[in-house]
Amino acid sequence: MENLGIIEGILFAFGDEGVDREQLMLAMNLDAEQLEQLIQNYKESLDAQSRGLELVEFGGLLKLVTKEALHEVITDMLEFKKNRQLSQAALETLAIVAYKQPITRVEIEEIRGVNSDMMMRRLEALDLVKESGRAETPGRPILYEITDSFMDVFKLTSLKELPEIKLEMLDETHELFKSSN
Repeated sequence: MENLGIIEGILFAFGDEGVDREQLMLAMNLDAEQLEQLIQNYKESLDAQSRGLELVEFGGLLKLVTKEALHEVITDMLEFKKNRQLSQAALETLAIVAYKQPITRVEIEEIRGVNSDMMMRRLEALDLVKESGRAETPGRPILYEITDSFMDVFKLTSLKELPEIKLEMLDETHELFKSSN
């Protein structure tokens, strides 16, 4: 693979953490002069191709960031994501996770009475729930909990701000989870 592709892959993989020059020199088996030339060539390739990324250095760390010209478009996309309406099923699933976390998908399904695999994937994609480890039960199922994004979306500073409910309300026999058909 060409060195420009290698540096791009490394910078992408390290994301917000960034990479210092010393790490790059060691990883790519380059000296300081070769690395500086590679960095310059990579910056030029990003500019010449009108790409959405640029290579910057903050605190001695090299990072890939989106170009400033894209700030408004990205902000609009993030706002769109935040303002999307959640379905009743999504809200029910989020409530179960918020009140009973950490919880497995099977436990959620036992409460809701329906398969929740796709719903959990969707909520993970929306960054409202996340994996938080594995249960110490046979099969070691994944445990889920809510995310900081959940707290932001619902404007909570603490889970203590959630309405107080009796946990038996989160039982599949409660009317909240019965179909209205």
